[in-house]
Amino acid sequence: MIVITGPSGVGKGTLIRTLLDRLPGLRLSVSATTRAPRPGEQDGREYHFLTSSEFDRRLARGDFLEHATYAGNRYGTLRSEVEGEGIVVLEIEVEGARQVRAAQPDAMQVFIAPPSLEALRERLIGRGADSSDTIEARLTAAEAELAAKHEFGHVIVNDRLEQAVEELATLVGTMDTPQP
Repeated sequence: MIVITGPSGVGKGTLIRTLLDRLPGLRLSVSATTRAPRPGEQDGREYHFLTSSEFDRRLARGDFLEHATYAGNRYGTLRSEVEGEGIVVLEIEVEGARQVRAAQPDAMQVFIAPPSLEALRERLIGRGADSSDTIEARLTAAEAELAAKHEFGHVIVNDRLEQAVEELATLVGTMDTPQP
């Protein structure tokens, strides 16, 4: 299991998509969330979109490996997403990464950091997906998350995408990666 975490907007998704293209033996876990889908997002592809009551029911049944609240919405990794063969990649928030570390201490944990908070602000604004209030909430959360980066076994600064992907692929290459 590979846990990839870092602030919202740091480029985790882009890094992971590129990594999956390079190393097709990996598989991506699709997280569950209570937030509404963004334009173009599809249930089961980007996220499993759940109502708050469905999230509560599944949480009570023990269906989640980890879960956290972030920027007013709930997120979690369903156990069914990480079961099976091969190496699974989780793209999750810092609190969820801590929970996975407690439950699966052998999981590789990678923190993706921005080159600066200003660069992160520009990325969040450039996405055009969030209101200014949401962006400010995400930046406030990012400051706390960046303070926790020392907790993670590996830190990659995503300043230049190709360099960050190369660093991540090299790390993953140290694991026994299944062939497609």
